Amino acid sequence: MKFIDIKNDVAFRKIFGNENKKEVLISFLNAVLFLEKDKKIIGVDILNPYQLPTLKGGKVTIVDIKAKDQNNKSYIVEMQVADAEGFDKRVLYYASKSYSSQIDRGDLYEKLNPTFFIGILDFEITQNTDYISRHKIVDIDTGENFIKDIEFNFIELPKFNKKENELTTIIEQWVYFIKNVENLKIIPKSVKDKGLKTAYEEADKHNWTKEELDAYDYVLMREQDARGRLTAAETKVQKNIAKKLIKGGLSDEDIAEYTSLTIEQIEKLRSEQ
Repeated sequence: MKFIDIKNDVAFRKIFGNENKKEVLISFLNAVLFLEKDKKIIGVDILNPYQLPTLKGGKVTIVDIKAKDQNNKSYIVEMQVADAEGFDKRVLYYASKSYSSQIDRGDLYEKLNPTFFIGILDFEITQNTDYISRHKIVDIDTGENFIKDIEFNFIELPKFNKKENELTTIIEQWVYFIKNVENLKIIPKSVKDKGLKTAYEEADKHNWTKEELDAYDYVLMREQDARGRLTAAETKVQKNIAKKLIKGGLSDEDIAEYTSLTIEQIEKLRSEQ
């Protein structure tokens, strides 16, 4: 087997937003929210089902899945690979908008149902040392959760370091899948959950059409180009700072420490002065 990278926009949407494979999203939501027995989600309506993006000129970066369960609770599952300024405000805006859009002006507030935001992050953002954290509106003094209807859940992938033989819960198996599947060769024998097993099967490139693989590769190329532009911009800023420090009389070693440039790069800048 040859697996794709779940963190790719197209892959994320295909795995979690497939109307014909809803058991994947159902299993994931139950695992993340620790829902068991009669509290388990048994069905979902995917509000923005997976579709192939337009490759030429079209917008490809759609990385969220919206769904409702049998009790009309709303779920937003988002994949975020890079930290962005204002991320916390955007998440709050997004969840609040999803919550308020359930009713029209003049409708009774009682018609509003809970909204759960689940962010899968390829970076660290909270002070919690655990890989998964839950955020609710609580009384600062008592911890009382009086306002209950909006909840935020974050999975910080860099904080998850368990190996395959250390996985003991379904949520650990899911996070292991998201973080490591592209480097695996087979489905782990420990995987028994139907939804997770389906996710592995859907992540196998052999089950993808040529059009889907083209879209996957195109998004990957765009992401690499974006990283390249960012690196080039950062290097330019570092070099401009280094030039000022050279004029200020600092040694190559000190400049390297302040700018993260190599000694060779700094020597070249000196020769160009």
